[in-house]
Amino acid sequence: MDREFIGKTALVTGASRGIGAATAVALAQHGARRLILHYNSYQPGIDAVIASAQKAGAEASAIQADLGSRSGLQSFLQNLNATGLGVDILVNNAGSLVQRTKLADFTPELFDRVITLNFKSAWFIAQAVAPYMIESKSGFIVNVSSIAARNGGGIGATIYAAAKAAVSAMTKGMMKELAPHGIRVNAVSPGTVDNNFHAQFSTRQILDTVVAATPAGALGTNEEVADTIVFLCSPAARYIHGQTIEINGGMFTV
Repeated sequence: MDREFIGKTALVTGASRGIGAATAVALAQHGARRLILHYNSYQPGIDAVIASAQKAGAEASAIQADLGSRSGLQSFLQNLNATGLGVDILVNNAGSLVQRTKLADFTPELFDRVITLNFKSAWFIAQAVAPYMIESKSGFIVNVSSIAARNGGGIGATIYAAAKAAVSAMTKGMMKELAPHGIRVNAVSPGTVDNNFHAQFSTRQILDTVVAATPAGALGTNEEVADTIVFLCSPAARYIHGQTIEINGGMFTV
């Protein structure tokens, strides 16, 4: 396996399961020296990811925080700063639908939580790590969007979809500012991935319908998304800037 990230420090948010966990392990397997892993509540998951990263030869530590709240985001940024580590690779993966809620029932509190978790946290974490990258004249930021940003999401997922669309737009704007400093900013947009997110927010009937409508005839996997994130941080993607890469088995082709 290529070891293109030797000596690099990577920060992955939402790393206790799913795409974040697979990405953290993949970065370690590709030579990342140190991993800073964010998680909220799934302690067994983050412990397993740390063990896998260490087995691959990386140092790994975790920071717990609820990135869906203003206080949690501030706490995370303070703890990140306290590590004294410069971040070479940032993967803004933390996110959730939180709960399916229709227009009539959507409260201001839920609105703020969905936006903070899926969009605001990504912006301010990037803001925190960018100075080191600018000084180093090198860095990689990959934001995790969603196919929902392109199709509006399912019923009850409108604000989540809007937040993910904002992530895609933010990626382009952030790229314009940071590319002259040698920093590559891109995003990935997963379709329906067979993981805990959809186990929580989708029914088997919904997932079967998605599979039937997907040209590849299958749901995505965490590893398929992680592999694309690794690619975007690798020298093979050196001239890719500001793009949102769709990973959906052909489900969305326009």
